[in-house]
Amino acid sequence: MVELADVSDRSIEEALNAATGDGWRFESVHFVTQPGNRRPMMAFLFFTRDALPAQGG
Repeated sequence: MVELADVSDRSIEEALNAATGDGWRFESVHFVTQPGNRRPMMAFLFFTRDALPAQGG
């Protein structure tokens, strides 16, 4: 999960690109708003990734 306090298209795009570049798969985005205000004040981006193989040693 990535938490964003700056909910702009640029910050969301940068977070998506960084996580997917590291092998994470985007699942969903959830916006947090205040009552009576339609503009989101925070966003949570959720990612998943297949389990990494166990390292022998």
